[in-house]
Amino acid sequence: MDEIKNKLLQPNAEGIISIIINFILFSIKLFAGLVTGSVALIADAWHTLSDSFSSIVLLMGIHISKKPPDNEHPFGHGRADLVTSLFIGVLLAIIGFNFVLESIEKFQLKQVTNFGLIGLIATIISIVVKEILARYAFYVGKLHNSNSVTADGWHHRSDALSSLLILPGIIFGNNIWWMDSVLGIIVSLLLFYASYDILKNAISPLLGEKANNELLTQIKQVTDDEIKMDLQIHHVHIHNYGNHKELSMHIVLPDATTVAESHNITDKIEKRLKLELNINATVHVDPQSLNNFPDKI
Repeated sequence: MDEIKNKLLQPNAEGIISIIINFILFSIKLFAGLVTGSVALIADAWHTLSDSFSSIVLLMGIHISKKPPDNEHPFGHGRADLVTSLFIGVLLAIIGFNFVLESIEKFQLKQVTNFGLIGLIATIISIVVKEILARYAFYVGKLHNSNSVTADGWHHRSDALSSLLILPGIIFGNNIWWMDSVLGIIVSLLLFYASYDILKNAISPLLGEKANNELLTQIKQVTDDEIKMDLQIHHVHIHNYGNHKELSMHIVLPDATTVAESHNITDKIEKRLKLELNINATVHVDPQSLNNFPDKI
């Protein structure tokens, strides 16, 4: 039982399950949209299918990110996870733009949509199933610190919310001719927001981020606990490679410290940071006589 649970909590399992369920939901919602003639339902169906495409890309990204370092990529392939997130974000934006155009066209033609019972059933099923998938993806993404799996979760969540927004159209659409067109545009705006959030969270680590206060505190605690002295840690640079981090930082030691002693201290710090925080660290030693470390933590 535990083995099955562990397999289901792997990022690739989330991708495979998403592909299967999304294709089933796409078929249900597309059928309902074609029968009722609803642009919002059809847009929602293609939004669901785009989840399948993003999950396929997710699986490819997971496979690449697990490859070990080689001569051309000495820091590994972990950033493939972030590149996958970029693709998912761009895909959401393109789909949203197409739905805006379709909604405007339907508004101009003043087309009335009769959703019917089939539209109501398809929408409710989609809301429940997609929210379950979203929570599943968020849990797996947090468990494995995976941006792309979390992005896939937002894809599921945006699909659930877009289906939720269609419910007023099902209830009032027969009496208000422009309801379906307006809901189609609202769904598109939701897609744009999800796209922005995913792209922001992927681009920022790729460009390079400063270490946050929480991580700096953890680094100082681990280092102080290992060496038992104030090393005046400063000049901290962190590089995120998806499944691992590379850190460079400076410490301060008394001028009389020998090279061998300095090596022993930095070696202990690097090993402890790897063990406690899974960070590959490179530590540089400054002599205490410099006495000028404004960025120390």
